[in-house]
Amino acid sequence: MNPLPLPAREACALMGPPGSGKSTFARQHLKPTEIVSSDFCRALVADDENDQSATGDAFEVLHLIVDKRLARGRLTVIDATNLRSSDRAWLLARARHWKRLTTAVLFDVPLATVQAQNAGRDRVVPAHVVREFHGLLPTVDQLHDEGWDAVHLSSTLTRRSRTGR
Repeated sequence: MNPLPLPAREACALMGPPGSGKSTFARQHLKPTEIVSSDFCRALVADDENDQSATGDAFEVLHLIVDKRLARGRLTVIDATNLRSSDRAWLLARARHWKRLTTAVLFDVPLATVQAQNAGRDRVVPAHVVREFHGLLPTVDQLHDEGWDAVHLSSTLTRRSRTGR
């Protein structure tokens, strides 16, 4: 059962550094077709989800898929770090264009936990990159100020949710 109540026509962004549990959460609680993963899009264009040189092309594909799903009124969950405000602004703008509600799920995991989880993955991200991305974590207030309709903390999903305005 999905601990996160997401309406069928909603845009949702999972936000957190590599190793914070975004992809695991998505796989456990969502249909595969609802998840638009930057890693998967990188693999689509380069046959290797680790090929960082393909990131620009991968995000072009991700943006196309997200826009088409939102246009059709399908639940669309973006599985990427989503830690830069410019990346979030794009999704907010497209969701508003298609008159869709938005949800941010913030994976507020301590750095030591993220580093340990990252070290145990098949695809390990360099520690300095994980640390850099962890430092970009927005606050709940920041996300509300950006205009997200609902903000959930991953640590509270099974117990309670913090929702926006």
